[in-house]
Amino acid sequence: MKQTAWAVERDAEHGREVLLLVTLEADADAPRAPVAINLALDRSASMRGVPLLSAVQAAQALAERASSRDYLGLLTFDAEPEQVLPMRAMDANARAQLLKVLARLESGEGTALHEAVDRAAESVRRVLVPGARPQVLMLTDGEPSVGPSQLTEFKSLGARVAESGVMLHALGLGRHYLPDVLEALTHPSGTGFVHVDDPEGLPMAVGQLGAELFGEVVADARVHVLPTGFADLRCRHRYPSRVEGDAMSATLGAISQGFPRRVLFAGLLDQAEWNVGVSLSFSERGDTRRITVPVTRVLPDSDPGRFVRAVAAELDLVAAESAAWKALGRRHQDAAERALEAADVALYKLARLSSPEVPAQRHVERLADLRRVMERRANQLPALVMRRAHSEVSRITMSRVGPAAPAPALVPWKTED
Repeated sequence: MKQTAWAVERDAEHGREVLLLVTLEADADAPRAPVAINLALDRSASMRGVPLLSAVQAAQALAERASSRDYLGLLTFDAEPEQVLPMRAMDANARAQLLKVLARLESGEGTALHEAVDRAAESVRRVLVPGARPQVLMLTDGEPSVGPSQLTEFKSLGARVAESGVMLHALGLGRHYLPDVLEALTHPSGTGFVHVDDPEGLPMAVGQLGAELFGEVVADARVHVLPTGFADLRCRHRYPSRVEGDAMSATLGAISQGFPRRVLFAGLLDQAEWNVGVSLSFSERGDTRRITVPVTRVLPDSDPGRFVRAVAAELDLVAAESAAWKALGRRHQDAAERALEAADVALYKLARLSSPEVPAQRHVERLADLRRVMERRANQLPALVMRRAHSEVSRITMSRVGPAAPAPALVPWKTED
């Protein structure tokens, strides 16, 4: 696995600041780990028609991608969750049975989202696949209507699932899902969530998810930073992080081929002479390793320096964008306008830095949507636009930005309407 650590010293609002960007990238020829995934598929009434068909197609594409050493299970849920198929190695017979069951799924009533996630995680924990991390992939379009429904309850569940060793992924389908709930569930696992609202976006989303899930090289990756000469140190990405004595660590989770992970730390200096020690721990084919990563100090205007600064500017942008949407949701127009202005400033900085790895263009459309909503001063916020923005913010702040993976062939979307 390749590791880089670049540090940039620059002037900040309250003094001298150091930006430390650590990037982890799996070798392209490294053997991937086997997969153990329990698919949790929403078949509630709101999934009837196109949403259920899209979820089935996504699950079918993942099943076709699995090899005989990969394990998949299927849990479906409406008002009650049911483990329809247990975790099994995907030999030819098991794959055929899974595809057959998926093709016959019908929608029900109610959405027991909380219990479904809890049960899916419990089921995947019961099967040991050497070298594979137990994972749950949830495909849902709905909001919880049966059982616990408070955001705090989903945050507690997400934390409990992650602490048990299960990684939780989510694909939000259609126009009705709740981004806050999906973020609460997936954030402790360090995964974020993906959103698809139309048939055009499904193949790419499933292709990227499949490439990430079936390309894992190492698991439990954690970055440890020991600073000297600093007044403080913060983890800018929203990975689970904690202080360990005089050091700070951030949990990045799994590293997959073609999906480098990066994490940005920022700290104010209180001494002219400073240093940072960086180490990395991870699990590879069942063995736990810890290595030291050399830190390279780069100039702010060098290519690596602009890249580090661009990552910081992008995080400033999405933080301001998220604040603007939240202010609009509370009908605080002035606060929303200030946040949008801050996002525009960050976008301008990002564009001037011209870092190919962090393109400013991918933010232009979302900020334009936000600006149009604010100009109209609409009484009702366009929920879909807000959900799209929330999904993108979650993806970037968890640093899950990967290349466009080749999409699997999916049958055309159909509808019963």
